[in-house]
Amino acid sequence: MNVPRMTGHALSGGWNALIGDVTQGRWRDPDTGAPVSVPFRHIDIGDGFAEAAPDMLNSVMPAESYAVVCDSHTADAMGSRIASRIGNRAELVLLDHPHADMACVRALQERTKKHAALVAVGSGTINDLCKYATYLDGRSYSVFGTAPSMNGYTSSTASITLDSGLKTTRNAHAAKGVFIDIAVSAGAPQYLIGAGLGDSLCRPTAQVDWYFSHVMLSTRYATAPYVLQQDDERAVLERTAGLGARDHEAIGYLQRLLTLGGLGIAVVGMSHPGSMGEHQISHWIDSFAGSRHPGTVHGQQVGVASITMARLQDRILSRDEAPRVKPWQPDEAAIRARYPDAAVEDCLEASRAKAMDEAAAAAFNTRLAELWPELRQTLRAMMLDADEMAAHLRAAGGGATPQEIGLDRQLYADALRYCREMRDRYSLLDMAADMGILEDFIEETV
Repeated sequence: MNVPRMTGHALSGGWNALIGDVTQGRWRDPDTGAPVSVPFRHIDIGDGFAEAAPDMLNSVMPAESYAVVCDSHTADAMGSRIASRIGNRAELVLLDHPHADMACVRALQERTKKHAALVAVGSGTINDLCKYATYLDGRSYSVFGTAPSMNGYTSSTASITLDSGLKTTRNAHAAKGVFIDIAVSAGAPQYLIGAGLGDSLCRPTAQVDWYFSHVMLSTRYATAPYVLQQDDERAVLERTAGLGARDHEAIGYLQRLLTLGGLGIAVVGMSHPGSMGEHQISHWIDSFAGSRHPGTVHGQQVGVASITMARLQDRILSRDEAPRVKPWQPDEAAIRARYPDAAVEDCLEASRAKAMDEAAAAAFNTRLAELWPELRQTLRAMMLDADEMAAHLRAAGGGATPQEIGLDRQLYADALRYCREMRDRYSLLDMAADMGILEDFIEETV
């Protein structure tokens, strides 16, 4: 199969090399020395993929018939051409303003049930819907990415809003083929390019939170996801002005960084390396904003939330003396009053998992005091400066504050205040609440 590849001085000869090493089991886990195993086998980043689609699909996912799933925008960008190239084995399935929720999953399954496989043409929502629908009914899917807006193309989980209204990360499966067309991506709306950078900017805040949880609460931690991303993160941050100008090379680097971010999650089999406190904030907005939601996409929210978390983490880690937490128990009556009935039990379960009685808080404080001098330095070495993150995000055409992406101040403050109630992962946002400093931080910074 003759598939066009991206070329250029900085990229020639090795654009897909690291990705191929990971997918083919040649890349070794830096913690164990063992070859990694991921459920992805075919990932290509390049150009001209709509024209090459029939050969690409036949090589990774041969099927008697395909449903080519798009919305009106991604159909224009790529989907209609893909369906036309495949011919009479393909049906173009247009979704009208889809949402990544269970109602849309069920509707997609029903609408495409006569087809053997699905071809997702789009980005976050389209990909998650196709990924989860086919996971549930046992069919295969491949994805042609149309925007560099998130890292979910190479994730085997899906962000789905349940019937309860709660947005969660659900186990799904890997695409048989992931095909990222850079020229198409460069033509995506600018806010989606900024959103992709925003989704990648969670690396430092998620790493700080995840390592802190590992040290203090003995949760799992791995360095592989961060080693995979480190060179491309540096390359992307050197080219954020190029992202704002839709520069082909800059977009390519962003797509590779997002691809490697997703693969890092696949390597460890959990979303923690790229989804901690900053994602709690975004998921709370998507789950509970209701009519206050301005229609912002995941990466926009994560970018803003990552800057907020970087400021909060810096405030905590700037302390010479170890912080101290107070005992905390969830307010069951307040949680029942705050959330729809269908979401209450999930929120209570998540909250109870992070509760601390007096003995647990005392043990936490003792351990933190012993480890603080070294731990804070280790964590600070993982960070990016919040003001620099904001400058990069704006250069890429994204917004760096709630107001800049249209989020209501009170909605964002509520997300910071209450998002700990919907997820059992312990972050420095949780610790700020347990320290008693979160309300002052919200008042000063939001």
